[in-house]
Amino acid sequence: MVEHPNQHVLSGYKVLDFSQYIAGPTVTRMMAEMGAEVIKVEMAPGGDQTRGMPYLKNNRSGYFIQQNLGKKSLCIDVKKEAGLRIIKELIRRMDVVVENFGPGTMQRRGLGYEVVKALNPKIVMCSISTFGQDGPLANQPGWDFIGACYSGVIDMIGEPGKTPVFAGLAVGDASTGVHALAAIACALLYRERTGVGQHLDVSLLDSYFGYHDTAIHAYSLSGGQYQHRRFGRQHPLYTPTGIFEGQQHPICIMAPLDNQWAALCQAMGQPELAADPRFATAPERVRNQAEAIRIVQDWLDRTPEDQALAAMEQHRVPAAPVLTAAEAMAHPHLRQRGTVRTVPDPIVGQIDLPGLPLRFSAFPGPLPVQAPLLGEHNVEVLREHLGYSEQQVKELEAQGILVSKPC
Repeated sequence: MVEHPNQHVLSGYKVLDFSQYIAGPTVTRMMAEMGAEVIKVEMAPGGDQTRGMPYLKNNRSGYFIQQNLGKKSLCIDVKKEAGLRIIKELIRRMDVVVENFGPGTMQRRGLGYEVVKALNPKIVMCSISTFGQDGPLANQPGWDFIGACYSGVIDMIGEPGKTPVFAGLAVGDASTGVHALAAIACALLYRERTGVGQHLDVSLLDSYFGYHDTAIHAYSLSGGQYQHRRFGRQHPLYTPTGIFEGQQHPICIMAPLDNQWAALCQAMGQPELAADPRFATAPERVRNQAEAIRIVQDWLDRTPEDQALAAMEQHRVPAAPVLTAAEAMAHPHLRQRGTVRTVPDPIVGQIDLPGLPLRFSAFPGPLPVQAPLLGEHNVEVLREHLGYSEQQVKELEAQGILVSKPC
């Protein structure tokens, strides 16, 4: 294996990042953690609004730190001609531009794709939004949960007969960012082959709708007779597949296949149930779901949780305790793999964050990354990319075109 000190799979690529909150920053954070130079454009004078979002320690936002690891902060007033001119000069030198404003915002700022393309025909520009760049909903305001509601996903979460509930975390925002990362990577590959850049339109609603595994095709093929509904803790089509009550945690058990049911019967010390006509096949277990669930729950009620989990592990039954976020952070598997990663910060000290979920054999270790202070890299970015002197940058700061705040 070849060593690549302080480099990674995207080293050498340059990204201009206009994004904020979660979806766009997810893209650029992952690119930064894979070695790309990501220049985060923060609007003067206050910068990214998430710098003030909780949880705060020493007036530093953990939210901002997590979403902006490894980036360089350029805090600039693009409403002023001098600021806009600097951005346009940077665009000429970039490989990728990422933005997640509402459709039309970049055009109003004089930085729409036609302008960007004229400045740099090979650039890949990625626009991320809730509803996409066109369509009847395109100009409506939106967030993660709004897109989830329009997609039919929220209608599938919760107990049957009750009001649906949110997932409780930004599944759509974060995974839309991953969709955007895939699109950017493919567009860069296409550019390597053809020399042609392009504009990418990535929508949270499109991403959410793609999560449907059964509801869409089943509704279509059945002529509307099959309608997938929220089913709460137990899956209606597979038994046993659901959340049961353990003695310390809820426990998820997924044993819908005949061999898995037989293994679960072994784990429960009731091997004869595998041949019971009520449960011998998957369709019969669904028909007798209430009784199958009662049998499993009765076993969990009388069995210490660690013993029940150990028995299912021994017999290779897919099962897991439902951990809290704090318990997951402490789990040795997540710690060993770097799924939970501890990074340094100049203001808050050590902080635990989610690690990069992509693994590369040629780059086995994570890059050392920190989140930037506001305007921390004004001098570095303009010197290295545009040849500005430190004095020129100070003059721009004096005019309010650039802003920086010391640690």
